[in-house]
Amino acid sequence: MKNKIYLKVNTDLTASPKVLSWFEQMNQPAIPDKTIWWQCQTLMMEGFTNIVEHAHRNLPIETPIEIEAVRLDEYIEIRIWSQGEPFDLEQQLQKISEFEENEQERGRGLKIMSAIADKLSYEPTVDHRYCLFISKYY
Repeated sequence: MKNKIYLKVNTDLTASPKVLSWFEQMNQPAIPDKTIWWQCQTLMMEGFTNIVEHAHRNLPIETPIEIEAVRLDEYIEIRIWSQGEPFDLEQQLQKISEFEENEQERGRGLKIMSAIADKLSYEPTVDHRYCLFISKYY
């Protein structure tokens, strides 16, 4: 089974409910483990929020964010394309302290994503954008 969906939204956190509602299509038929589905939703929203707040922080609200989700037999893949500055995900993850030591309100999203995703990367693309790639087995 393969289900693929695509969405394009502005760089705007108010699009979050639209993104989450659109992503609900990936849970048809429902993933039996509700915790796994909650983790998939969390990965989608943390990824989207990070692109808006960090990658696109200095870009106009009209800057598009493209999102693709693919459900395969055993896992879901999420790709979020951004147009921001270069960013080294691995280096940033090493810099962020563990949850117990992190008293800050901000900066936990990447650690959360790293902890619950089976694969997580942020790579440049041939068209001079970046792709946040997330994969989660269910």
